Amino acid sequence: MLVKYIKMEKTQESKKQEERLMRILAKDIEGKMTVYAGLAKIKGISWTFSNAMCKKLKIDKKRKIGSLTEEEIKKIEKFVKESDLPTYLLNRRRDFNSGEDKHLVGSDLDLTKEFDIKRLKKIKSYRGLRHATNLPSRGQRTKSNFRKNRRKGSGIKKKKKVEK
Repeated sequence: MLVKYIKMEKTQESKKQEERLMRILAKDIEGKMTVYAGLAKIKGISWTFSNAMCKKLKIDKKRKIGSLTEEEIKKIEKFVKESDLPTYLLNRRRDFNSGEDKHLVGSDLDLTKEFDIKRLKKIKSYRGLRHATNLPSRGQRTKSNFRKNRRKGSGIKKKKKVEK
């Protein structure tokens, strides 16, 4: 009877851990998600990067995020900032300013992308001009797509009667 009670207590405790929200790299992640999927929710971390991180840190990727300890979370955050993964997994290779390979996450990624677009606009490159005019910058056709000021289909208009 005592063994059953201890097992029930452990399952209730693990359910509480799964229900809580975990905050990793300024992103709230539900505790019932797996580590693999939960890390991929963070902006700037892809499924591939998440998988490589789990293998490198020797964390079971099927484990629930709610069961991670504070040490493991700190380990994950440190790894993202100072990753020693191959360069093809990083999202900022040969940075324009510093020339080094980095991996950016969250608001850092948004800011850098915004600054890159501003720089392109400032030097008036083709891509910068396309960004400024809200047109596609990667060579798509624009005859039928990316149209502005389109009206809703009004159908056939009635002719007005002219009075004599």
